[in-house]
Amino acid sequence: MQIKDTVHFQWYKSAFVVFVIAICFIGSAMNIEATFMEALGNLDQMVKFLKKLSQPDFSYIPQLMGPLVKTLKMSALGTMLGMVFAIPCSFLATEVATQNKYITGFFRLILNIIRTIPNLLLAAILVAVLGIGEATGVITIAVFTFGLVSQLIYESIETIEFEPIEANESVGANRLQIAVWSIWPQIMNKVLAYFLYAFEINVRASTVLGYVGAGGIGVTLSASLGLFRYDRVSIVIISIFVVVLIVDSVSEALQRRLA
Repeated sequence: MQIKDTVHFQWYKSAFVVFVIAICFIGSAMNIEATFMEALGNLDQMVKFLKKLSQPDFSYIPQLMGPLVKTLKMSALGTMLGMVFAIPCSFLATEVATQNKYITGFFRLILNIIRTIPNLLLAAILVAVLGIGEATGVITIAVFTFGLVSQLIYESIETIEFEPIEANESVGANRLQIAVWSIWPQIMNKVLAYFLYAFEINVRASTVLGYVGAGGIGVTLSASLGLFRYDRVSIVIISIFVVVLIVDSVSEALQRRLA
């Protein structure tokens, strides 16, 4: 490697990248007429709001247990439902399992379309169709999980060892048998880790989904904000933080065991 190719002589490239990013940022800010100074001028309002949140109503905790449990149930059910559909579709979305580029291309197109749908948009549409409730949240989470986990699984399938597949092909195994006996054992632990990862994300996302009417603790948060009960808003936020922290810790510990 020549001296000019070392990192010490690449500073001008880094400076150019930083310059381009800065220009894009400034141009975007000017295009949307963002007034950052006006935002800084409202810091006193932020301070007042934080003061209102500084006195949480701990007596409200018993009434939060139900919505918190519903949020966890909603996240778990939505994650499991999404996984049920994601696993077979993941196999169909890779030529390693199908040996057919047309089938693979079709299912990848479907997965790409699903991943482009924002959670909040989907939740808002389902609330309009199905009404406010946990069912809307479960379906929204299931669709998100399906799109997320499907991609993770089929990417894992494409990195497996091919010797077991070749061994089963040599004795006349069909594609389903190869998927079950050659591919699945190699990705099973990863799939379980993906389930935990998706559940961890969905617990956090379900709070925001509930805010638009998809059920769970988010509905309680929205109602408290609507009534200007900032003492209740504060304890709801604290409760969500504690639950998410516990779920993340348990999920991380289980993922380490599966690794």
